[in-house]
Amino acid sequence: MPASDVPASGVPASGVVPSDVPPSDVAPSDVAPADLVIRARRVVTPDGTRPAAVRVRQGRIAEVGPFDGDQIRGGDQGSGTGAGQDWTAVVTLADDEVLLPGLVDTHVHVNEPGRTDWEGFASATRAAAAGGITTIIDMPLNSIPPTTNAEALRVKREAAAGNVHVDVGFWGGAVPGNSRQVPGLVRDGAFGMKVFLIDSGVPEFPPLDPAGLTAAMEQAAALGSLVLVHAEDAAAVGSAPPAGGRGYDSFLRSRPAAAEVAAIEAVIDAARRTGARAHVLHLSAADAIGPLAAARRDGVRITAETCPHYLALAAEDVPDGATEYKCCPPIRERANAGRLWAALRDGIIDCVVSDHSPCPPELKRRGGGDFGAAWGGISSVQLALPVVWTQARRRGFALDDVAGWMAAGPARMAGLDGKGAIAPGHDADLVAFAPDEGFVVDPARLYHRHPLTPYAGARLDGLVRRTWLRGRPVSGDRPEGRLLARGERAS
Repeated sequence: MPASDVPASGVPASGVVPSDVPPSDVAPSDVAPADLVIRARRVVTPDGTRPAAVRVRQGRIAEVGPFDGDQIRGGDQGSGTGAGQDWTAVVTLADDEVLLPGLVDTHVHVNEPGRTDWEGFASATRAAAAGGITTIIDMPLNSIPPTTNAEALRVKREAAAGNVHVDVGFWGGAVPGNSRQVPGLVRDGAFGMKVFLIDSGVPEFPPLDPAGLTAAMEQAAALGSLVLVHAEDAAAVGSAPPAGGRGYDSFLRSRPAAAEVAAIEAVIDAARRTGARAHVLHLSAADAIGPLAAARRDGVRITAETCPHYLALAAEDVPDGATEYKCCPPIRERANAGRLWAALRDGIIDCVVSDHSPCPPELKRRGGGDFGAAWGGISSVQLALPVVWTQARRRGFALDDVAGWMAAGPARMAGLDGKGAIAPGHDADLVAFAPDEGFVVDPARLYHRHPLTPYAGARLDGLVRRTWLRGRPVSGDRPEGRLLARGERAS
């Protein structure tokens, strides 16, 4: 999709609440999360979109009731019978707003500590909140040290503590020689182990060979953990012509779809033999959909994600030298993207996550525009929802579908039972979203550290107006996110 093809109008000044939004019943920032009701004519629930009032107690959803129900006028906190007490705050969304569950992004490279000049917890999570994302899980590499042992996880958590605007969990990493460290990572709350089957781009996170992949899967099966795989076959990429120069075609040929298919077939085989749960990261090659579907029919425990850039952008439209489009695996042709949409519709791809992977502009080699030399990664955590919604609505999908792919699906994959849905017992992570309001992407108004994105100047549909984390409005001024651990609600 060329940027010029995407419709819209202005950008929010704050990234969270634009100045032209009517004040209606906006809750003050000091409202206690135990006494809040949010009403909307359209609330996206697991049972469909309907008018509802969402009652929040102590940061969790207590009830999803009728839009004009008794719980709006008051309720007994002990019994919930509707007698006796007025709620401190009742927020009624504007008629053009939809209440969505807070999105869950399980693929974010925060890079702190060690490469905080690339990104950091404060900037990444503020951008996430502005985009309606209320939970992220940080990837184990590009930070120094990488999260490949319990001590590195402790260092990562210390860097994040007090600096996060949304809730944050952490993936661990499986690399050659760290198998004895993996049980400690799982014990201390890592949600699973990420592996590479090809050079990761940073020397401190080397790839696993086929025997290493099998060993990691066997260990994950024994620990009840999950293996996430960057699936590109090193031999297939090694035999492809190297990338170089300003033309995108050269880079695309250097990372052929066959490399993804071969690697995914190896992951399927290892998962089949070991019984482990496996997850394919950032699926870009539609040719792998058939093997994934067949494996799932056979009972192999494997899931897959794709990313906004694979759904919304097309190789045919990448300008010469526009290295902000470079990522690995690469953005492929428009017809390939259509097949990814079909796989989402059919449930073969489980979720859509950002793979937010920023770097300083100089590493993108913007001066010369050399696709071979530039760092690969797309900066998009704040824009993921409107990018996906813009394309989804054109294809006949509803916001219910988008919430399934970007909230419920990632939460289910990562085992975040209290996230990703507007349902009783879940965290009151909520988003006021105006699906029909458009805006033009101005990189200067994005909160991630470096204003570099392939969506600059794009017209997108859907504006995030307000975000609540466990019932509290996220202002961007005060970091109130919590650190998550596997098997726990929050710490």
